[in-house]
Amino acid sequence: MRSARFVIIVWSLIALAFVGGFLLAETSGLLGRAPVTPTSAVAVVNGHEILYLDYERRAQEEVNNAQQRQGRSLNQDEVQQIKNNTFNQMVMDVLLQQEYERRGITVTDEELKDYAHYLPPPFMQDIPDLKTEGRFDLAKYQRYIASPAFRAQGGNVILENYYRSEIPKEKLVDQISSGVYVSDAELWRIWQDQHDSVQASFVGFRPSPDTAALKAVTDAQAQDYFNKHKDEFKRRGRAVLSVVVVPRVITAADTAAARARAVALRNEISGGAKFEDVAKRESADSASGAKGGDLGRGPATQYVSEFANALKTLKVGELSQPVETPFGYHLIRVDERKGDTVAAHHILVRIQQSDSSSARVDREADQLSKLAAGSEQGAKLDTASKKLGLQVQRVFAFEDEPAVLNQRVIPSVSAWAFGGAHAGETSDLFDDDNGYYLARLDTISLGGEPKFEDVANDVRMAVMMQQQIDKLLPQANQLASSARTGSLESAAQAKSQQVQRTALFTRGSLVPGIGQFTEPVGAAFALKVGQVSDAVRSQSGVYVLRADKRVHSDSAAFEAQKNVLRQQRQMQLREQRAQMYLQDLRQSANIKDRRKELNSASRRTET
Repeated sequence: MRSARFVIIVWSLIALAFVGGFLLAETSGLLGRAPVTPTSAVAVVNGHEILYLDYERRAQEEVNNAQQRQGRSLNQDEVQQIKNNTFNQMVMDVLLQQEYERRGITVTDEELKDYAHYLPPPFMQDIPDLKTEGRFDLAKYQRYIASPAFRAQGGNVILENYYRSEIPKEKLVDQISSGVYVSDAELWRIWQDQHDSVQASFVGFRPSPDTAALKAVTDAQAQDYFNKHKDEFKRRGRAVLSVVVVPRVITAADTAAARARAVALRNEISGGAKFEDVAKRESADSASGAKGGDLGRGPATQYVSEFANALKTLKVGELSQPVETPFGYHLIRVDERKGDTVAAHHILVRIQQSDSSSARVDREADQLSKLAAGSEQGAKLDTASKKLGLQVQRVFAFEDEPAVLNQRVIPSVSAWAFGGAHAGETSDLFDDDNGYYLARLDTISLGGEPKFEDVANDVRMAVMMQQQIDKLLPQANQLASSARTGSLESAAQAKSQQVQRTALFTRGSLVPGIGQFTEPVGAAFALKVGQVSDAVRSQSGVYVLRADKRVHSDSAAFEAQKNVLRQQRQMQLREQRAQMYLQDLRQSANIKDRRKELNSASRRTET
């Protein structure tokens, strides 16, 4: 059996890990030329140290893998997200290992053999050579892992490492979810939650901000509310930045040039050139282009609407005219259609600036960079932008999220701001397909456990809103009483209130005007048709409701699906228990995260 693809994957990962680790050691100060040394711990988990060197090496491997998959370099936001995920996984690995030892969970050689033989890992199931007619073939897999070639390539070591990691996890889940069983009564309740529905009319009394009422909130009231609702005021890190953008402006001529290029490629294929060869040579979609434009099989709905519509209208084997999408122009060929599943190839021609326009933008960005990039003097950004006739724009960024300006992501700025930058500092020049960006950090506040003084205004607003809701309760109760002797409509009219009507909704629906999983939603299901509720208080206001229609669950349909529902529910409960257990494991652990401290030390050394 041919297995070259598997060998390439394995040894590419090993080579990337080695190169990434070597470069990291040479460039990050880990060889003793900076505060970060080979023995520096990036985290201490219940007394166990995770070395900074190991963390950076593993994160670099993940970054390299992601860049290989996407066929491009990643921006700082994307790199930071990968590093966060890597850190969290390494912390969890330590916690799990400690838990295995505490519970006496081990893996025997026999278990390794059984798992490897009958439960192939996901990364093996994706190897084309182990498939028959597009489906994973267990017999082929079993022959392959028993072959001398597989062992010679180190495949048995890879499988052993995988199962030594995964089998203990499975045993732990079995232990913490033992005894999971869902009774008929519980299944019926879940079924009712999903299928019972009600249509209601309601009157809502909602508070509104009031300056005088806000000033009347005392310090003692605000402090007491904060102490009881501290979790409500947890905040992510927040930064305020000034950003200058040098945009890449796409002109009508650029669009016309891209379409003309797509037409020329179509003519080349129509003239006898092989679609796959042209795709490998020309497609801007590097992932599919490397496979001759092959997009695989899947529903047309997974693509953007313009592309999906083209897939639906093309005949099998037909080559499309250029199809414009937000990504550029596509030449599409449908290879096969079975029901809603489509197999297709495509070639992407991006709409890009002309060489002359691109050169002009590059020169302007270079000037901006020379005047202000990397400066500790924040005023330089204002001076440079004025000199070049560029606008300085205010941007808010949150930790672990990309910064956004005019509904468009600004790459790397957020990761830079929360990576150790200080107020008044100006970034290096960042860029993407839409332009160049230079940012100055104006203010930054770190997230985490809130301090009262930092959220005092928000606390006072919350207290004021709850006080106003208290004042609305008597009005709502009066309306409810009047509605019971007359009608909801007449009672609302007397109070100059409006009656709103809902569509049919279930207990889990998002109901306009009422919300989702709120007290008024629950109250509606407690009413008989025509019955008016008492005043129902929620976080957003006070409501009086009347049930207008009820639709009850179909018990026969429930009985027909009960066994399948039980299996699904028990699997959900296992997963929920496992997730809750892991969350509790982390929350109860003593974890010292030293990433910011080490990053700050490294930045001080660099400057």
